[in-house]
Amino acid sequence: MSKLAEFRQLEQQLAAQLAELESMKSDSGLKKEMEFESKLRTLLGEYSYSLKDVIKLLDPQAGRRAPAVESKAGTRKPRQVKVYKNPHTGEVVETKGGNHKTLKEWKAKYGSDTVESWLTK
Repeated sequence: MSKLAEFRQLEQQLAAQLAELESMKSDSGLKKEMEFESKLRTLLGEYSYSLKDVIKLLDPQAGRRAPAVESKAGTRKPRQVKVYKNPHTGEVVETKGGNHKTLKEWKAKYGSDTVESWLTK
């Protein structure tokens, strides 16, 4: 794409975004949200509270739940060993994943579905 065409395309996108922004400015729902946020921030400043303080005040369990989710993300069930036996050569391959050199060669030569049918465990 030429620089001029790219420039014109970006110019059109900008014009569309500006039009969308102008229509949002007249939205009454947005105006109410902006007014609420403004009043909330003023009130927070008046009492020297942060948003985290308000969350702790309204939902004391929120701080205790979040770390539990993070710790679960680090643990994972170990993969099971799969055993494939090639009926042509009698060769056996044990693997926990599909990234095994011999298994890849078999799949390239015989096809993935055929090799998967050789699964014994």
